[in-house]
Amino acid sequence: MGATHTVDITEPKPFGISYGKMMMWFFILSDALTFSGFITAYAFSRFKFIESWPLPDEVFNHFPFMHGDNPMYFVALMTFILIFSSVTMVLAVDAGHKMQQKKVILYMFLTIIGGAMFVGSQAWEWKNFISGHNGAVITKGGNVLQFVKADSKKERVSIHDLVDGHAAHGDRVQHESKNGLWFVNEAPLPEYTKADIVKAFNANPNVVIKTETIVNNEKVVLSREDSAEALKDMKNVVFGANLLENEYGKPLFADFFFFITGFHGFHVFSGIVFNIIIFFNIILGTYERRGHYEMVEKVGLYWHFVDLVWVFVFTFFYLV
Repeated sequence: MGATHTVDITEPKPFGISYGKMMMWFFILSDALTFSGFITAYAFSRFKFIESWPLPDEVFNHFPFMHGDNPMYFVALMTFILIFSSVTMVLAVDAGHKMQQKKVILYMFLTIIGGAMFVGSQAWEWKNFISGHNGAVITKGGNVLQFVKADSKKERVSIHDLVDGHAAHGDRVQHESKNGLWFVNEAPLPEYTKADIVKAFNANPNVVIKTETIVNNEKVVLSREDSAEALKDMKNVVFGANLLENEYGKPLFADFFFFITGFHGFHVFSGIVFNIIIFFNIILGTYERRGHYEMVEKVGLYWHFVDLVWVFVFTFFYLV
């Protein structure tokens, strides 16, 4: 009979780390490739439409309880919150190595709060992006035209304010199948018609049109005469952004925004759930009884990865 072979469970583990930690690194590597593909696709699309791509400073210029132009302030605050949560995660892992339960509880709690604040901030940003504020006109060729004040050529003019007092569309009736052809329903009526916009534009001489064409990192502003000519090609009015229309410019910009930031936000939300589960295990003393806080270290690897991905998203989507 051949000699039996016994396995020494005390022998060094592959790469000097535990199986669970190694699997976390494999997951992070695969997820990094996924995000890399998304960001690369975004980069190619932006390069293709580089002369008409929406400018982030003009899109993300809202800040809670502040009116006016505040470009990128809120996004910068979101980034700071997420990076700060990464710092508290580092402190939690360090406290776990020293078997300091109370400090791990404190730093994990701060990490969870930071992640929740980031997700909440991202939801607020989505809300503003979807609802819009000023509105824009879309031409039959798909170009986006925004209204600005002629004296500044930068300050946006809301279509609601522009048309206020000039629009008279109360007599329009939505066609329904019960009032006509039983199998035909009319598409939702636009809030303002072409006649409403043209009438309001002619009544406001201090208003001109800003196109989506970029020259020297600024959108081209038409003269009063050219603005009136451009309105003749108007198709409809759009407020905010969705997967089909975008008041800020190319609809593809909104598609990438929803997909990339939404996918990242899902990762952050998942990380918060993991952190909460581990947080309660820490309180119950689970890892004290095990004699180590490796679970905190593993979820810390995931959290740092999520933070690092946001740095790339912030750089390529908001800054470049």
